[in-house]
Amino acid sequence: MTGTGAVAAVDLGATSGRVMLARVGPGRITMRQVARFANDPLSLWNGAREALHWDLPGLYRQVGRGLAGAARLAPDLLGAGIDSWAVDYGLLRNGRLLGLPYHYRDDRSAEGVAAVHATVAQADLYDRNGLQFLPFTTVYQLAAERLAGTLDPADTALLMPDLLGFWLTGIQVTERTNASTTGLLGVDGEWDADLRARLALPDLFPSLADPGTTLGPLLPGIASGFGLDDKLTLTTVASHDTASAVAAVPMTPESAAYISCGTWALAGVEITRPLIDPASRAANFTNEAALDGRTRFLRNVMGLWLLSESVRHWQREDATADLARLLAAAAEAPAPVAMFDVDDPVFLAPGDIPGRIADWYTARDLPVPDGPVPMVRAIVESLAAAFAACVRTAAELSGTPVRTIHLVGGGARNKLLCRLLADHAGIPVLAGPVEATSLGNILVQARTHGLLHGDVDALRTEVATAYPPQRYLPRTETARKAG
Repeated sequence: MTGTGAVAAVDLGATSGRVMLARVGPGRITMRQVARFANDPLSLWNGAREALHWDLPGLYRQVGRGLAGAARLAPDLLGAGIDSWAVDYGLLRNGRLLGLPYHYRDDRSAEGVAAVHATVAQADLYDRNGLQFLPFTTVYQLAAERLAGTLDPADTALLMPDLLGFWLTGIQVTERTNASTTGLLGVDGEWDADLRARLALPDLFPSLADPGTTLGPLLPGIASGFGLDDKLTLTTVASHDTASAVAAVPMTPESAAYISCGTWALAGVEITRPLIDPASRAANFTNEAALDGRTRFLRNVMGLWLLSESVRHWQREDATADLARLLAAAAEAPAPVAMFDVDDPVFLAPGDIPGRIADWYTARDLPVPDGPVPMVRAIVESLAAAFAACVRTAAELSGTPVRTIHLVGGGARNKLLCRLLADHAGIPVLAGPVEATSLGNILVQARTHGLLHGDVDALRTEVATAYPPQRYLPRTETARKAG
């Protein structure tokens, strides 16, 4: 195919989802938002406790409506692709969903962590899958399910984008970049059957599919129910949202680091093969699959969750609390006396984040940021310092001479964060594109449909042309402390 064409990206984040419509061709990428919707977890009583679940049927309805809106705006719409957050899954039997998927912030996985490491030491697990330790990784969730007996009736497990794809097309696959976050994929890129057997986990996940695999047209009844053409084709993309975001970072990977910053921040470098050694394990760095067989060598860092959850807390007492105004005021405020550890597990759960930050400072006899503006400054400053430290570690471990940092995602809008990141890292920060995840989704589809050609570096060149990033240079220490 030559010329331009239209594709739709379904991008589901941990707090919101969107459907983006793009028109793509050589030298041209234009994109518009068709639909945006909240992704609010459900707290449901399960007979013993309140458990946190995803409202996946609600998301499915929003996805269908969004795709219908895209098709109305672009009657020549070629197809769609779906990406989402990682690790979570739905259990099925004979194609039927057995229950609402658990949310990764649900606290059920602690027993799973203990069960896994009673059989496989953490160091040995890292040698097998190359993943950083996160207590909600799929392998731990599945171990918790096994202990609870809830795996017994299941014959299939599908990660979130694959489950939605199954409902739309009837085809079951496991997309490779998202599979690499489960802990059950070996560093060779294939399912680790021996690990699964040692952990007494059933063989639930379907065969692997690479990004750019055509799943097929939508099921006729599903398509007509949403007002869509059943010739619309669904394509697998780099369906872990970070993999899509990194695919759209307009960087030269040999000399740059990336930070995909949204609810979470994922900071690291792109390398040609997994890096598995004691130093990487000790630094808690992960090796996840990237587009075109490359590896995302990165670490999860707490991201904008700290800001969004803090604002939600303040709005319960003051409905006028507004993040944009708080950030503007924080940019003029002095730097905190000390930064706090943004990755302390105490900040993982929803709730009173400002109160927990205050407790963190108090427990260490440090001055507590007094009021929302100083608290916002402390959060952003601490995030910037954590991001810079993570980038330095990624560079040291991988041997990558990082000369620029590319920050993409929602964090690219936060000018204070970008400025402070450049200060703490001491190198330029290139901010944008904001919608990198949707762009990465779109790029894979465009290549599959023949609208664009070349490897991921060629695709990134298209992004740099269409969405040139904003540059932030580091300031002197005196200027930084002055705000």
